Amino acid sequence: MEEAKETIPTELDTLKAQCEEYLNGWKRAKADLANSKAEEGKRLAEFAKFVGESMMKDLITVLDSFALASAAIPDENDAKKGLLIIQAQLEDALKKHGLEKITTTIGDAFDPTRHEAMALVDGNGKLPETVAQEIEKGYSLNGKVIKPARVMVTK
Repeated sequence: MEEAKETIPTELDTLKAQCEEYLNGWKRAKADLANSKAEEGKRLAEFAKFVGESMMKDLITVLDSFALASAAIPDENDAKKGLLIIQAQLEDALKKHGLEKITTTIGDAFDPTRHEAMALVDGNGKLPETVAQEIEKGYSLNGKVIKPARVMVTK
């Protein structure tokens, strides 16, 4: 009878330790699952931002064509006014989806992450490796450059 009394607490201690081990394992698994769900949510959100990148690139070509067309039409022409209204509507629609123009000012330092050098020109006293002229607008989508601004750079 003495042996039975001694083995009961030992078995009870063993079962308690086993329960504690299982509970801790369950808690770790639950935390891992929560972390995994959060990471997957972030990945999906990031993926959703750039899903339309190729479509945006195609529409940037249309924006560039609008700019060329409006430059070719005289200012006093009514067709130019209509063209500029449509261009502004398209730009506003794309801006709602994260497309931004890269602002480039003459005299800015050349930045290869935002600019594409098309030609080197004489600086005429200006600092070297600065933007001398913007040839074509650049665009970013949700902060990522998808089309660098094409510029001329001083020597």
